[in-house]
Amino acid sequence: MSAYRTLETRFGRLGTLREALAVLNWDFSSMMPTGGAAARQAQLATLETLYHEQLTDPAIPDLIGEAEAAGGLDEWQSANLAEMRREWRAASVLPAALVEARVAAGLDCEMAWRRARPDDDFAAVVPALQRVLDLTREAAAAKASLLGISSYDALLDTYEPGGRAAAIDVLFEEVARFLPGLIDRILERQAAVPPPVDPPGPFPIAAQRAVAMRLMAQIGFDFDHGRLDTSLHPFCGGTPDDVRITTRYEEEDFGRALMGVLHETGHALYEQGLPAAWRRQPVGRARSFAVHESQSLLIEMQACRSREFAEFAAPILQEAFGGPAAAWDPDNLYRRNTIVARSLIRVDADEATYPLHVILRYRLERAMLSGDLRLSDLPGAWREAMRDLVGIEPTDDRDGCLQDIHWYCGLWGYFPSYTLGALTAAQFFEAATRQDAGIRPGLTRGDFAPLLAWLRRHVHGRAASVPVAEIVVDATGRALDTSAFQRHLERRYGGLH
Repeated sequence: MSAYRTLETRFGRLGTLREALAVLNWDFSSMMPTGGAAARQAQLATLETLYHEQLTDPAIPDLIGEAEAAGGLDEWQSANLAEMRREWRAASVLPAALVEARVAAGLDCEMAWRRARPDDDFAAVVPALQRVLDLTREAAAAKASLLGISSYDALLDTYEPGGRAAAIDVLFEEVARFLPGLIDRILERQAAVPPPVDPPGPFPIAAQRAVAMRLMAQIGFDFDHGRLDTSLHPFCGGTPDDVRITTRYEEEDFGRALMGVLHETGHALYEQGLPAAWRRQPVGRARSFAVHESQSLLIEMQACRSREFAEFAAPILQEAFGGPAAAWDPDNLYRRNTIVARSLIRVDADEATYPLHVILRYRLERAMLSGDLRLSDLPGAWREAMRDLVGIEPTDDRDGCLQDIHWYCGLWGYFPSYTLGALTAAQFFEAATRQDAGIRPGLTRGDFAPLLAWLRRHVHGRAASVPVAEIVVDATGRALDTSAFQRHLERRYGGLH
């Protein structure tokens, strides 16, 4: 056990470094003044390099081999050791200089993107983005050679351990086959009835924040171990013991910020529900980004956009914002929260059209990585894909290829996680409500305890102890497919509401 205990100590220190990086990254995107960017870039690049150097210490593989040979580990320790090997193996092929260069390039490109998007100036960010893409290709090629997989699969593996594009293609092709016709039918039905009543604004930001925090606490967020702030792009960051949620507010529309908060609360509940006994160890982390996204979409889309939750939330919102009772009727609120529309912006898209936004990005990033699509041709390719898949075309790059931060800060291979998460969320929620008949009625009272207990048992508490596929099968009784997601959409939007 001495080798394993030594590894636990080493990886515990690495886990602490990861936590420091997480908080620094949160601050970079939320609180840091723009003048601090250069200093923060140096801090993050240095810490990432130190992390990489410690992870790839020549002693690590020897200790792993010794621990494997010694045996005597329990189930969680064995899983932890396997995760240690997986993480070390992926890092071992990347020179420290490449790691540092990728971090620096991503931060530099993100700052260029922050300037370029408001100015609708894609050309201004192309040189920095090309640098990010070149370094991403270099890292992907090294990892692909080690694992014997494609370069795209090597990037995907960072976010979806063991995930492969071939399996994603099957799922995404099924989604792309049934969604367009379903969306057409939904839009036709919506057009046949009067639209829901919009509550009159403005909606003061202070009131929006107060409501958001009240509902966060109702769902189960622990404010002793987390906080809510603002940022340009809503996200959940920090650490399991210090979870940082951000959103962005608009005084003319309370719904965007509130639903964004509820979405990020799903992420936060996952982090706060990870087993404390395995804090900072590889096995104690979230299993994958798709599983993470399933938790945010389950809370936002499956639970908080349901008719049941509208019953609970309507009087709270009316109390906070005032206005005519008809606007806050639960049926009206439910209809307002489940409007489907062809829209340009992914983060504002409804749950029916959203997967098409992700499939578009998945296809484009694969083409850019392979060299089939030049960066200079991205704006045109984006417009064409939006027209073909979503049925709407942007008139500028601000609402086109500049709208997302991911590629610019170096997150390539990340986008599939969003739609994989939507499929997984539907399958989890269907299984949970089938296994516990009290979950849906509880939402009408704001009682999330039954749902959260199910998630803690089947998802959160398992952390990274088993593969994604095993978590899904154990929780739902079958491998991930598109059927639960399709049933959910048909049930929610199949008739007039």
